[in-house]
Amino acid sequence: MNHRKFKHRDINWLYFNERVLLEAANKDTPLLERLKFLAIFSSNLDEFFKVRISQLRQLKKVDKQLRKKLVLKANKKLKFILKTVNEQQGVFGRVVDDTLNELRKHQIYIRDIAELDDGQKAFLTTYFNANIKPFCKLLDTDATFEPADGQLYLLVDSGQGKFNALTIPSKECERFIALPGERSNFIFLDDVLRLNLNDFFRGQEVIGSYSIKISRDAELYLEDDYEDTQLVEKIYQSLGQRKSGQPTRLLYDAELPENLRNILKNSLGLGTVDMISGGRYHNMSDFFGFPIPEHTEALQYRPLPPLEHPKLSLSEAIFDDISEKDQLVHFPYQSFSLVERFIHAAAIDQGVTTIKMSLYRIAKSSKLTDSILLALKNGKKVLLFVEAQARFDEKNNITWGRTFEEKGAKVLFSVPNIKVHSKVALVEREEEGRLKRYAYIATGNFNSKTAKLYCDHGLFTAHDRITQDLSQVFDVLERKLIIPKLKHLLVSPFTTRNKFMELVQNEINFVKTGKAGKITLKMNSLEDTKMINALYEASEAGVEVRLIVRGFCCLVPKKEEDMLPNEKPIVITSIIDRYLEHGRIYLFENGGDELMYMGSADWMTRNLDRRIEVLTPILDSDIFGELRAILQIQLSDNVKARFLDAKSSNERVLPLPKEPEIRSQYTIYDYLKRKVR
Repeated sequence: MNHRKFKHRDINWLYFNERVLLEAANKDTPLLERLKFLAIFSSNLDEFFKVRISQLRQLKKVDKQLRKKLVLKANKKLKFILKTVNEQQGVFGRVVDDTLNELRKHQIYIRDIAELDDGQKAFLTTYFNANIKPFCKLLDTDATFEPADGQLYLLVDSGQGKFNALTIPSKECERFIALPGERSNFIFLDDVLRLNLNDFFRGQEVIGSYSIKISRDAELYLEDDYEDTQLVEKIYQSLGQRKSGQPTRLLYDAELPENLRNILKNSLGLGTVDMISGGRYHNMSDFFGFPIPEHTEALQYRPLPPLEHPKLSLSEAIFDDISEKDQLVHFPYQSFSLVERFIHAAAIDQGVTTIKMSLYRIAKSSKLTDSILLALKNGKKVLLFVEAQARFDEKNNITWGRTFEEKGAKVLFSVPNIKVHSKVALVEREEEGRLKRYAYIATGNFNSKTAKLYCDHGLFTAHDRITQDLSQVFDVLERKLIIPKLKHLLVSPFTTRNKFMELVQNEINFVKTGKAGKITLKMNSLEDTKMINALYEASEAGVEVRLIVRGFCCLVPKKEEDMLPNEKPIVITSIIDRYLEHGRIYLFENGGDELMYMGSADWMTRNLDRRIEVLTPILDSDIFGELRAILQIQLSDNVKARFLDAKSSNERVLPLPKEPEIRSQYTIYDYLKRKVR
């Protein structure tokens, strides 16, 4: 095993974000959609610095001798990461410029101050006084200047060897302000402030103004010496520290004079590696909210309205339909209202006694939360596990959890050192004097907003073997049970790792007996070294291994010349398209009697050992065939797929001669459309 290699997860994540940037640079991507990919790239990178870079910084604080013993080369890794980020930032800046220039060709303008006429300037002054100025704060930098995480600032140079800092209120105001006129003319909020700086610096000379943004460590660093009942309050009280956590990146305008750069660096106690040169504007994630002009349909993706489900969309008795046969739903190809209707039906059905759900990311408001409140009003027993440690959603989750609790639900929050990442619901219903259970097990959150953007799958079933196992999962969450006795579901941290290791070994054993061995896996991230080693062993034994990994992948495929005589290559692709691939599907040949699992867990150590995850076997033959067909379409993608090779080259998968082009997300849409009666 000494020859086996593993990619560094954080470095490889950068190549995932590069794939996002490649979509923004792709001329085949509709012009206005390129802005969204630029926003995704920017948003991803912000979170990367808040979460992953901060962890590498913490390693730097470990004693040097201990670090050597642990083989932790944080400094070297960090330098390589920052070098790569700087290179990508350069590409990002060029793609932004190219995109804005192409927008101009379609009469969509983001104007510079120099392009404004007197009438537009007068309009912006009036607009500034009425809508922007009340939210601006001029900070005294002679005192301690502690920029908040993610807040945009203008550093204003008055030529006296110091600077003033003015907040750019991008959270309170529109980032792109429409200018009067017939054409689609906009201007950055930042430039409206620049145009009106005299309002803040009357009688003073303004030499220049430069935007900056700081990213800070987002970890809450909670201590472990408290009772479970204190955890939620500890999390809630600690959220404010993100605004003042350890700096992990200071992004500044490349035009910022060196003397002011040094003053800023010293004032904030930053190192050279903390300072990253950028463009004139930051927070390009605000492109998510770019105002789309009218009559620009040709510059956007063609509409893909949600399809009806062949059975559930027409259902007047959803429990009867699920009892008769398992039902599979696919988002965003079908509407999340199918899940909302299931919970609403449970809320009003007289036979339903109990509703149990695990909630990881709750929408701020939705039909689903309304249905939960309705169920409580109707006297149903409602048990909710609300994950208070879902990063960046802690406050909203805790607020909703407390609301449900006040209305009569039994609400369980996080437990120390483990997250509940499963996406499951269980409904208990009295039918003819006996209790019958209905389950929903999915790859995606109970969130109607993300269900429009993420490709996920959800299974409705009344299968006794599945629902009995799921009932045990909720007993574990309620602390009624310590270790569940599961027969069918895979549940982390109890059975998932061992079962997957067993299934991989089975494929090796089949090959040794002369049968075909094949493993086909789709997930978001592949990081766990034990599972990767198992795949290496399978490949070396002659098992065909085919992977689809959206994000980072720590497995290093071998070059053909390095392979053993009977070894089969491990082929890995990644798909980045209009929707975010989020489903997890695991398919094993099993000697010709295929086995398939679907659920919430990736092959990351945290998903296998430190989270409550639920994966279900696919027992219904029709659903098995449907999910397998979808997986096969994704494996065949030769338009949006890219190879994840040893060099992390992100090389495109191209169609072979005379082979039709397959863009999997569109092909899946058409496949599901044909199934609608």
